[in-house]
Amino acid sequence: MRKADRLFQIVQILRRTTKPVTAEAIASELETSKRSVYRDIGALMAQRVPIRGEAGMGYVLEGGFDLPPLMLTADEIDAVALGAQWVAGHADPALARAARDVLAKVAAVLPEEMRGILDDPSARTPPAWDTPVDKVDAAELRGAIRGARKIALRYTDPGGAATERTVWPLVIGYLDSTRALIAWCELREDFRTFRLDRIDRADILDARIPQDPGALRRKWRASLSDDSGRRPAGVS
Repeated sequence: MRKADRLFQIVQILRRTTKPVTAEAIASELETSKRSVYRDIGALMAQRVPIRGEAGMGYVLEGGFDLPPLMLTADEIDAVALGAQWVAGHADPALARAARDVLAKVAAVLPEEMRGILDDPSARTPPAWDTPVDKVDAAELRGAIRGARKIALRYTDPGGAATERTVWPLVIGYLDSTRALIAWCELREDFRTFRLDRIDRADILDARIPQDPGALRRKWRASLSDDSGRRPAGVS
């Protein structure tokens, strides 16, 4: 790997996390020596790249630094294509259109010799089969999530029983054949998962979620790895 490419990759490695990254971890990813990493970090600092840290402790790229990407690698193009293909085949119509737009934008900036990788990637995902039709607009639900607004739901469970719920929307989960809203349910006082094809009505309320949505999402993610045996986010 050329030194210029290695310097760019070091910036990318530091860019993808807010936690300190050790020279050993960087060297392992780049398949080089720690001594080379120390020299490269010194060279980047000399070029006023805002890297903070020291040998043995790890390095952090401070905020506000912007380095335009030089070029996508073949693996990065495959990753973009795979992710966009999955979204286009499994997500709601609005996100599916956005995924196709992303591929078009990436294709527009790739050099001619790299476009074949995007058009015919080596990694693929099968299309979704027998996907149920959502009864609500996932784009509107995402708007409520971004706006931290409560939602009043009418929901029918697998047994056919209908309930009225007020929920705090947190995440829309995209599974192989279904889409689901993960939310804090005021009725159950716990996290619950609501399949979009079983939500009969969703009214976005003016009332805002009374807690920090980001903190609630972190709490929900932590509940997924809860080893107490409790089902953390049951399908209501």
